[in-house]
Amino acid sequence: MSTKQGVSTPDATGTEATNLLKRNSVDVGWEYGVLVDASNKDKVKCKLCDKEMRGGIHRLKEHLTHEGKNVKKCTARTPHAMEAKEKCKKALADAKRKREEKTVRELEIREEVHVSRVGTDSDEVTCVGSLEPHKLGPIDKWTRAIDPKATKSDSLKQQQLNKELWKERTNEVHKYIARWACTHGIAFNACDNDEFKQMCEAIEQFGLGLVPPTQDALRGKLLEEEYERTKSLLQEREAEKMKNGCSIMTDAWSNRKRRSIMNLCTNCADGTSFISSKEMSHVSHTSEVIFDLVDKAIKEIGLDNVVQVLTDNASNNMGAKRLLEEKRPHIFWTSCATHTINLMLQGIGNMTRFKKVVDQAKAFTIFVYGHTRTLECLRYFTEGKEKGKEATATILTPSFWKDVKLTLTVFEPLVKVLRLVDGDVRPSMGFLYGELLKAKRQIKEAFGNVEARFKDVIAIIDKKMNGRLDSPLHLIAYLLNPHYSYSDPSIFDQPKISEGFIACVEKFYYHDEDMQHQAANIELKKFQNREGPFNKKLARTFKNFDYNPDGEEDEMEGIGIPWSVIGEAVGANEQLELRRSARVRELYEGEEFESEEEEYDDEDVYYSEEEI
Repeated sequence: MSTKQGVSTPDATGTEATNLLKRNSVDVGWEYGVLVDASNKDKVKCKLCDKEMRGGIHRLKEHLTHEGKNVKKCTARTPHAMEAKEKCKKALADAKRKREEKTVRELEIREEVHVSRVGTDSDEVTCVGSLEPHKLGPIDKWTRAIDPKATKSDSLKQQQLNKELWKERTNEVHKYIARWACTHGIAFNACDNDEFKQMCEAIEQFGLGLVPPTQDALRGKLLEEEYERTKSLLQEREAEKMKNGCSIMTDAWSNRKRRSIMNLCTNCADGTSFISSKEMSHVSHTSEVIFDLVDKAIKEIGLDNVVQVLTDNASNNMGAKRLLEEKRPHIFWTSCATHTINLMLQGIGNMTRFKKVVDQAKAFTIFVYGHTRTLECLRYFTEGKEKGKEATATILTPSFWKDVKLTLTVFEPLVKVLRLVDGDVRPSMGFLYGELLKAKRQIKEAFGNVEARFKDVIAIIDKKMNGRLDSPLHLIAYLLNPHYSYSDPSIFDQPKISEGFIACVEKFYYHDEDMQHQAANIELKKFQNREGPFNKKLARTFKNFDYNPDGEEDEMEGIGIPWSVIGEAVGANEQLELRRSARVRELYEGEEFESEEEEYDDEDVYYSEEEI
């Protein structure tokens, strides 16, 4: 039948409907059946006898082959029906064989695991008296509970035996985990993740007979459940951002194909969250482009929820900083501390007095690690004329070791600060400026406090710090850290610190002179005079705290009052709400939002979470 434009004939409509009921599958059963309803994958109809049934394509093949207990047989008796019966019968047999082979293979895999089994509850004994008590099954006759009446010597002997047997069982399990990680290229540091430890704990609590998840489950239901869990975590972070604000961090890098990728992330007290990513290979990384991307992210997150922006020290980022200060004068722009300290170390390492010894040490290290069995062959065929002579001459020179000692003494203080800001155990913003001052003092001491010897090194540090790590935000964090200001009250009177505090308050409470006055003349005095919570014992003992970049949170007991208490004492929550109100007034008085469709850019940089 012919058709008019825009009108389908009955034949065309029927063909479209038939196509919707066909499944795009290679299963032989779909040659003889169709879906009854395109939205219901479980109900099918036999094309040979028009019988409708539930159970999907597997039930249809049983229908055609006259197999199965809960399905009616196909009534068709044509040659085509006999052909369908043979094909489907073979398909069912092949599927059954594959299932059996899979079951046998899984059983063989499980039987290959020879981990000592824990007995029944009545057979279990406990390694009593051990520093690490564990439940042990009846591994052999040597494993048993420690007799309370046994002598001290016998008890210790049995305890040691139980511990050694437990270690052996643990090692057996670890070997299977290592085999899986090595076979499938799992990163070794994955075992440090909390999720891996939770997985091991969950398997232990389940006990014997756990069936691993299938691929379909992982990419289907389990993936959806994990997605929902992640969304709930992000909602909690969104609440934290709205309450105390967040930082925006840029991260640009190039992959192996030299494609430039720009990522934007946010960081708040609850952790770091990914915003978005964009390929920037064909975009010039100008200051304007970077500013537009960051400004778009600020609008997306909310003007009242962004405290600062973090980038590296590239000139295009510094240009974007100036543009942001013009448009968003209340938002801080902070340089990445990790990148800045790396530049300090690089600059010092390029100085003549250090470059020579560093190059010698590199050459010696390369020689040692690069020659093993071939070293003897080289000595034989070159008659000793190889780099070994240079390496030997290097390590036998007294001046070399003298220079190494000086180099380590100068580099060590800065490396400690680098580890502090590059860690993710806790925020280090409040310690950065103070620890840099400490590093400078230690470097001066390494040169005997002789200015002529240390001035070039200190000049490099000061040059990199200037405008980057001594910003008003760093200075106010240094001032409001009791670890420094309570142990040295003269900090309150230092002009640079006072100017930084005022500049930070003016920026934080932009165009709100009342709050600026309250923060600078009232709240700071409370902190300085240790009024209210600042007079508590924890605040007074905070000055005895020795900051350890590698320390865990539980090692900080008794070191001082938490920052939340400080915020409560100076009315931080109320001040933040007032600040937001002032911003809203400013926004509606003269600012118009423009929709930006572009996204991010930057140089190859690496960021830590230190500036929160």
